[in-house]
Amino acid sequence: MKIEKYIKLIENELLPHINLSTEGPFDPIIVKNSSNTWKTIGSGNYAGVFLHQSNPKWVVKVYGRKPEDLIKEVDVYNKLGHHECFSYLIDHEENYLILKRIEGINLFDAVVKGIPIPESVIKEVDEGIAYARSVGLNPYDVHGKNVVMSGGRGYIVDVSDFYKQGKCRKWDDLKKAYQKIYLPFLYKFHPPIPFFIVNSVRKGYRLYRKIKRGNI
Repeated sequence: MKIEKYIKLIENELLPHINLSTEGPFDPIIVKNSSNTWKTIGSGNYAGVFLHQSNPKWVVKVYGRKPEDLIKEVDVYNKLGHHECFSYLIDHEENYLILKRIEGINLFDAVVKGIPIPESVIKEVDEGIAYARSVGLNPYDVHGKNVVMSGGRGYIVDVSDFYKQGKCRKWDDLKKAYQKIYLPFLYKFHPPIPFFIVNSVRKGYRLYRKIKRGNI
């Protein structure tokens, strides 16, 4: 599909039919989508992600808050270029990005649904993080909802905070939990774990880290 036609679909059939909001500082964007042709396939801390039925190889990431950071994410994608662990930038406008689609299930949802997470996924994300550092980026805010697995491979699907400075412990802490809890107790006979339990752990961890930083 030509990019001009795709942008028209975004402007005419997606943007007028979506509303992005949030309930609190620890919650992801809430997406309301009344479009007949665009499907919501994900949401993060700043944006919703949408797929059009005519082009399953591309997705649109629409910023719902902090749209001023979009240009920083564009710069991140330009530095990453084409690497197997990441998506890549196709085009962008004032409040959205057009990206290559990465299919799979994120690690958060895999735990909820009882789908085993192989060690190869963790290893490949580590390799992606090392690559990002090698091109001058700081892999910040890599966590269970930002990592997708497919066919035993791991992909980082949200790089919007890779421009930030400082140390982010989320991925390191997730790996510790993976090694000490997940592998010995869950991996082999992985039961589904109720969403409210996994989500409570997520919120509790974010609050704990915020307290450790001395922000509250």
